Amino acid sequence: MPRLRLFNSFAPLAGAFLIASCVAPDLANPTAPVAGTTSPHDVLNLQLTAVKWKQQLDGPLTVSQTIDQSGGTISIPETGLTIGFPAGAVTSPVAITVTADVKYVAYKMEPAGTQFLQDVVVTQQLNTTQVYGLPLTSALYAAYIADDGVNLSGVLPVLELEPSTTIFSPLSSLFPQAEVWTIRHFSRYILASG
Repeated sequence: MPRLRLFNSFAPLAGAFLIASCVAPDLANPTAPVAGTTSPHDVLNLQLTAVKWKQQLDGPLTVSQTIDQSGGTISIPETGLTIGFPAGAVTSPVAITVTADVKYVAYKMEPAGTQFLQDVVVTQQLNTTQVYGLPLTSALYAAYIADDGVNLSGVLPVLELEPSTTIFSPLSSLFPQAEVWTIRHFSRYILASG
């Protein structure tokens, strides 16, 4: 009789897990992207909204650093942002400035229009954002927005989605910990959900 009770209590739990795994990220590969690649034509059909900070920043946070041919790293610890420049990304020293938006997980990266010869890796830790500690219910995207005057509330006018990967907690593949994406040029980037 105890085995039957154990099975009866296990069956609903297993069923719930199976249903959740149909809409959750890939359980076998917790670092796999949440959504498949999106073609440039699909960007126009996505309804993306900006991810907000857990707490609004007191003011814009700005960091500046010169990156040369040997590469380097720029970070804003208060927002959880790190940008890694591999060796050979630039051919001569470039003074890089990154400014975080006050309300949204968005960054202005300057000098705008800078092209990189190697993939630059952007990592956004999610513990400073509103999606942290919650099961992921929609995909996260690293989105490129050209116009600094764009209103970030509501549906975003995204020009391009960058290749990105959502990193999940090792304890549960439902809870996102970071978003990692690659870029080849500087402009304005935002973390969005769809």
